[in-house]
Amino acid sequence: MVFSSPVRLWLLPNAVLSVALATWGALRYPHLPERIPRHIGVDGVDAWADKSIGSAFVLVFLYAGMTVLMAGCAELTLRVTPHDELPNAGPAPSAAARAGSSLLNRPSSRASARRIARALLLLNTCIGISFLAGCGMLWRSAPDPQVPTWLFAVMVLPLLVGVAATVVAAVGDRKR
Repeated sequence: MVFSSPVRLWLLPNAVLSVALATWGALRYPHLPERIPRHIGVDGVDAWADKSIGSAFVLVFLYAGMTVLMAGCAELTLRVTPHDELPNAGPAPSAAARAGSSLLNRPSSRASARRIARALLLLNTCIGISFLAGCGMLWRSAPDPQVPTWLFAVMVLPLLVGVAATVVAAVGDRKR
């Protein structure tokens, strides 16, 4: 297998979301109008696309790509040797020494690497939830240019939660 067992386990929510998005899209596709939203601006839908697999499933394809990218980043985070396992790993260097060091982006410990990897995959799950809301807008049966005012909040809130968790994991590692 390409990914280690922790990453495969943490990828389960992402896999479920990917399957759910693809299944929902496949069920909705025959019922979509000939023109579907391509871009949603402040005043609602401001660009349209002809119905095609590419235009209807753009968010599904983007999420699949993001999942591969984030899983790769999580796997690399787990594979790098943490700072506390390096041969000359003494006490934590000062901020000035770290700034010039190639160890700047190295996790401080294996536990820290696991926290960061999990946070990255949580961020990806949050991206998937945001895309789920976007697909609900994209896959409506009627070509209505009106967009509910709550859609922006529903799409941004999961992203903020995922980014916050990732930042907390990364900043927590730097304090150790």
